[in-house]
Amino acid sequence: MNARPTQPSPNPSRKREGRINSMTTATMPSTTLPADWRDFFALTKPRVMRSVVLTGLCGMLAAPVHLPFALGFTAILCIALAAGAAGALNQWYESDIDALMKRTAKRPLPAGKMDRETALHFGVGLGVFSVLLMGLAIGLLAAVLLAVSILFYVLIYTVGLKRLTPQNIVIGGAAGAFPPLIGWVAATGSLSTLPLLMFAIIFLWTPPHSWALALLIRDDYAKGGVPMLPVVASAATTRWQMLFYAVLMAAAAVSPWALGLAGIPYGAVATIGSAVFLGLTLWVVVARADTPAEMKAERFLFVYSIGYILMIFISLAVDRLTA
Repeated sequence: MNARPTQPSPNPSRKREGRINSMTTATMPSTTLPADWRDFFALTKPRVMRSVVLTGLCGMLAAPVHLPFALGFTAILCIALAAGAAGALNQWYESDIDALMKRTAKRPLPAGKMDRETALHFGVGLGVFSVLLMGLAIGLLAAVLLAVSILFYVLIYTVGLKRLTPQNIVIGGAAGAFPPLIGWVAATGSLSTLPLLMFAIIFLWTPPHSWALALLIRDDYAKGGVPMLPVVASAATTRWQMLFYAVLMAAAAVSPWALGLAGIPYGAVATIGSAVFLGLTLWVVVARADTPAEMKAERFLFVYSIGYILMIFISLAVDRLTA
């Protein structure tokens, strides 16, 4: 009687290996090239770009000289493209950090929707085009300032400061303060006191605005290894520094009216708006909330600060246009 051949028993380790491989394949982001246009748009940080365009436009409208529509549109387009280039290069360099943080993990590079080389080429190309167009259509000084703003954001802030010092956002805030300066220079071809004050307002507004968010997502920054002030110092230290910069910002905001560079309507908006900003910042200091869920003051301040900076610049532009 012939013995029935025995079937080899399945290897359990192979089964487990197969299951692990299938799970890994399912969770790995698939890379699709070329990337969708929406991914390129996301690289430009459109939310930041909107604020940049608005403050640049307000700087241009506040100037005593007004450009023809075509040239004004071209100048604002160049500012928008430069902001997009800086955003793309920032995401190219920080793709490793973005992959670790919940807030940024869905960006095109950490999500695997685009490779880093494509993002680099896109950012450099956009930046070079914006500077060349500004130089050819508007003028050399505006083009130089535009180039400096891109390089400052990418080299000084992104590469040089963000991973090294908790004062990253203080010094790096200068990058976001360039647009009204560029808008003014595009219209006039020169610098004066008012655009420098507009620069100072954004520069001093950036720390309390950014640290309000940093307090809310402190753990996310810590996970990404970014030494934001709330990560490396106490929450109390961060809040007192927020108040310090808020006081300086308020002084800068009312300066155009105090120096006779803007009228009473702007002075009223700046005074009341800055008083509310200071009140919210003081609330942040006094509340001393421990967890993000308890940080109502920080949340209110962060949301209000966005509306505040837009209100200040729009009211200044309207005041100058109607003077």
